[in-house]
Amino acid sequence: MFVISEHVENAGVHSGDASIIFPPQKLYGETQRKLKNITISLAKALNITGPFNMQCLAKDNDVSVIEVNLRSSRTFPFISKVTGVNLIKMATDAFFNRKIKEVAINSLDYNFVAAKVAQFSFARLVGADPVLNVEMASTGEVACFGDDVEEAFLLAELSVGGRIPKKGIFISLSGDENKIRFLESARLLASLSLPFYATENTSIYLQKNGVNVQKLYKIHEKKSPNILEFFQKGKVDMAINITDTNLKKDIDDDYYIRRFAVDQNIPLFTNLQKAELFVKAIVGKDLNKIAIKSWKEFTKN
Repeated sequence: MFVISEHVENAGVHSGDASIIFPPQKLYGETQRKLKNITISLAKALNITGPFNMQCLAKDNDVSVIEVNLRSSRTFPFISKVTGVNLIKMATDAFFNRKIKEVAINSLDYNFVAAKVAQFSFARLVGADPVLNVEMASTGEVACFGDDVEEAFLLAELSVGGRIPKKGIFISLSGDENKIRFLESARLLASLSLPFYATENTSIYLQKNGVNVQKLYKIHEKKSPNILEFFQKGKVDMAINITDTNLKKDIDDDYYIRRFAVDQNIPLFTNLQKAELFVKAIVGKDLNKIAIKSWKEFTKN
């Protein structure tokens, strides 16, 4: 049997740090068919008995295999929990050549969405840059269920220490592409009617596109109103810092923005896709209207 789950973040973030969604929400049917065929072919070619996990990259139904690991992964218990299928027992029975009841998992059969979100401890790592890459940095994870992906992801983010902003939002977007891609999310954030702050270039772009923001000076500029000043005074309780790795800077203000946000216990987003999903969730969901259900209520089917 095989199960397909989906990363919120694009490739480049370690799977142990990535936010995982089941059932997948954005994968084409053709992409899922190709993933199934690739999985079966590899299992046969490598004569695999037991669990293995595979990371793939998909773009316009073109699927590439990044890696295949002949072991279970941190997603393994997550999938067991959300599907109600005891994958550990199945794997153990396979090792001992016991008869295994065939189980077919069809993502269309699930009337809920589950999200696995990583827990980080950057506040305890003095000086560490709280940005994600191919090396795993998380120290735990939480899985939550919801009626849709926004609900599940919002509950999971809140469970690992995230907060819905109430005081003010800060945003810094490096590079034209990031500014363009995040514009719709910025407009959604503006609809919350909270104080909205941004760095100079980001504020210029947003103002030109109808989003009212207040410019804050960068930390090295030593002028007021300054990013650090607003962080320290508690005027910001959500920070978004999306960088463009292709841009070379003489002064790395982005690192100091991220580090000061963590040091001031401000929820921080450094990944574009994750920030977009969280924004959509906090704008579209009312915590007071989300029903509290048990695990069995979700998996009863």
